[in-house]
Amino acid sequence: MLVVLGVWVALTSCGEYYQVQKSTDMNVKYAYAKKCYNLKKYMRAATLLEEVLPTLAGTEEGAQALYLLSDTYLQDRRYADAAASFMQYNKGYPKAVHAEEARFNAGKAYYLLSPDAKLDQTATVDAIRELQSYLDYYPSGKHKDEIQKMLFDLQDKLAYKELNAAWLYYNLGLYMGNNYKSAEVTAKSALRDYPYTKYRDDLEFLVLKSKFEVAQNSVYEKKQARLRDVIDQYFNYINSFPEGKHLKEAKKIYETISMQLVEEKKTETDSEMK
Repeated sequence: MLVVLGVWVALTSCGEYYQVQKSTDMNVKYAYAKKCYNLKKYMRAATLLEEVLPTLAGTEEGAQALYLLSDTYLQDRRYADAAASFMQYNKGYPKAVHAEEARFNAGKAYYLLSPDAKLDQTATVDAIRELQSYLDYYPSGKHKDEIQKMLFDLQDKLAYKELNAAWLYYNLGLYMGNNYKSAEVTAKSALRDYPYTKYRDDLEFLVLKSKFEVAQNSVYEKKQARLRDVIDQYFNYINSFPEGKHLKEAKKIYETISMQLVEEKKTETDSEMK
């Protein structure tokens, strides 16, 4: 009996929705769209709101309807539509009652769109821009702490992508050129762009490894200066991460370089004596 009642209610609801869809009365459609939203029937709410919205442009209800549609997209996990719609709200109604929430939700929608670090990071960059925009407009806003966390997450994703790119260069070695130098440059660029990333330990160590390989493959005239450059980077690493996860390998590099510097000095002394 309960199953039959449930089916009847569902059919009645569907019938009511389709009747509203056929109506030419936009007030009826708007009222039903809000009812669907409150019932979490977001697909139906969005369909009706998309139809109603143009008729409300320039009216007092226009801002409310646009915000409702934007949030409907967000709740329905249509994040690209949500981001675009919230940004439209920000542009059209910058001082409306939901202005702060709209600016926050535009960034949040892009944040939720941000893909795995291996994929294109356009949405990640867009998310950082919109979230930072919120902080610019509302430096003490109620979403400040949540936004800071999201920004750190997004920046870590970009830093991780750069770390992977740097390792790719490193693993290419001397294939078609000195890729160790490219690995060093890429890792240092990530450190400069994302100074608070949780991958800082890995990036600093990769700079050390890359400098080591550059030094090992240097011509004689440049080798000693580059060996000393490795030593400098070693101390930079251990001072920054005295208990770093790469400390053991870093010490091996330091020992190797120290021995090479001693040998270089001995060779110079022997040459001078001759």
